[in-house]
Amino acid sequence: MANAHDIVILGSGSTAFAAALRAQSLGASVLMIEKGMLGGTCINWGCIPSKTLIHSAQFYQEASLGARIGLGLAAGPIDFARLTAHKDMVVRDLRRSKYLDVLRDVPGLTLLQGTARFVAPHQLAVGEKTISCEKILIATGGVPRIINIPGLQELDYLTSQSALLLKTFPPSLLIVGGGVIALELGQMFQRLGTQVTIIEHGPRVLPSIEEEPALAVQQLLREEGIEIVLGAAICGVMRRGEQTVVEVEAAGGRHEFSAARLLLAVGTAPASAGIGLELAGVAVDERGFVRVDEQMRTTVPGIWAAGDVIGGMMIATVGAREGIVAVDDMLKPGCGCRMEYLSVPMAIFTDPEVAMVGYGEAAARAAGFQVVTNTIPASAIPKAHVTGSTGGVIKMVADAVTGRLLGVHLATSHGAELINEAALAVRFKLTIEDLVNTLHVYPSMGEGLRLCAQGFNRDLSKLSCCAE
Repeated sequence: MANAHDIVILGSGSTAFAAALRAQSLGASVLMIEKGMLGGTCINWGCIPSKTLIHSAQFYQEASLGARIGLGLAAGPIDFARLTAHKDMVVRDLRRSKYLDVLRDVPGLTLLQGTARFVAPHQLAVGEKTISCEKILIATGGVPRIINIPGLQELDYLTSQSALLLKTFPPSLLIVGGGVIALELGQMFQRLGTQVTIIEHGPRVLPSIEEEPALAVQQLLREEGIEIVLGAAICGVMRRGEQTVVEVEAAGGRHEFSAARLLLAVGTAPASAGIGLELAGVAVDERGFVRVDEQMRTTVPGIWAAGDVIGGMMIATVGAREGIVAVDDMLKPGCGCRMEYLSVPMAIFTDPEVAMVGYGEAAARAAGFQVVTNTIPASAIPKAHVTGSTGGVIKMVADAVTGRLLGVHLATSHGAELINEAALAVRFKLTIEDLVNTLHVYPSMGEGLRLCAQGFNRDLSKLSCCAE
């Protein structure tokens, strides 16, 4: 049957909703097709539930810190039933206000529950229905990546999704992987009473970010009691009594690590299996992510893709912008709308928070810049001493010829807030001198950006607290 809508979107997450609302604002009617829970990964089992628990763990940690400075506060036993109920309430409230209410109140936006599968380039089967449309957006998101480990299929292992559905936390946890999910969830579990061991195959955690903030966080996590095993190749996993055992090759020998549960945190795979991409002729890369250009066009005219299903910067804000770019290209031909990633900030919600925007040092050199960098410890920021959060670093990458700020990479308290100012500076091509001449509130963590900029040409140890 012919479709009565101008655009069909596969998925109902943040990418899909951003695209749908953009299309509606431009006068188009939209049909969203969703096989699971409305709202997708971020709201249901991704950033919202995980950050709610991470923030709760931060409260618990701060109670312990308060006791150290004489406040008489102490971290008592955890009521996991209340904790998980709070997390579920936050998810329900945001799902209702940001998705269900929007779906109800926005005209021209329709949801169809069911599994969509391409049967031709512009034809979808949803149950017994056949839907045709000239403009289709694939926004099916991602799923936890599962790797082939001998013995894994015989275990009741956790993923980033199922770990957030636990009603009680295990006494100990092995985490395979040393990326964003492993560190965020690992620190959260550790702070809430689980003994955590992280097993990473590379020489350090967070291999895709700049070395200085990654190493700073790695050291601080170890100081909190997390065991981090580096350079470890997984040989196999097994169940031995009440324990899960992981056998690894590391440091020239075989070693075993055991815990009550195993969490697999090795990245995200595209949620595109079974949707008939091959019948539509849509090309994917070697990892299965949909190939797109800067306008989010796939290899098939009339089909676009955005969000986690295309890989790249798999964060909700980026997916939402990609969805908007795709719709603009659909409805405003020749607009020149394209996705630009360089000034997009992103953050990792460990404590301290890791955040970054713009070029890394090696990438800036590869792009042809004459690079100069400066890195300062978070302890150089007076506010860090006020709060007791002196761990971490701020690194700036600049063009030695023009002084233009090319990138900022940091690990500090409130780093996810600091990086937004840095993103503005990168986007509008400000210079190091511009940052030096921008006064900041004293004391504040944001002052660290100005101090790092000053450090290119001045010795910070010879500056007084408020000196120019």
